[in-house]
Amino acid sequence: MALAAATRLFWEHGYEATSIGELTRAMGIKPGSLYAAFGDKKTLFKEVVHTYGRSPVGAFIGTALEEEPTARGAFRRILREAAAVYPDPSHPAGCLTISAATNVTVQDAEVAAFLRDLRNANLAAFETHLKTAQQQGELSAAANPRALAAYFAAVIQGMSQRARDGATTTELTETAELALSAWPEAQD
Repeated sequence: MALAAATRLFWEHGYEATSIGELTRAMGIKPGSLYAAFGDKKTLFKEVVHTYGRSPVGAFIGTALEEEPTARGAFRRILREAAAVYPDPSHPAGCLTISAATNVTVQDAEVAAFLRDLRNANLAAFETHLKTAQQQGELSAAANPRALAAYFAAVIQGMSQRARDGATTTELTETAELALSAWPEAQD
């Protein structure tokens, strides 16, 4: 329950804008208890992000990459799930790892690097998945897996921000379908 309260605060306000006072009030604990349990705000934040990444809301990208038999199917599922998950009113809009990064300052370079590494790991997973698809003939030999991975990552990150700006599932689904229309067809 306390970790869920911290998650909501970090998701709504970002890492930098969330204070220890706000965290302890929302979590129903004293500052000493927070420090005893987590060491510091940074460690609490990392725990929040790791827990989020294992939740259905935070794990849908990895799940789609693992479960879908084709790369195109995986990216279709990722984009459509992002369109449904990001504006869902049961939690703050968008993606925690994208939203929390928008206001990290240079004083928190470790947190910025942590979030960047997570996003880059997704990008690398996208590229690996697309290279495999290319080797299996699902993607044209002329396609650029690195550029396509970066494109889909940018679309997903943009969808997160659009959800925070009030975009609906319908609007984000339109974006997802348009992005999917850029999929390069395999050529014999």
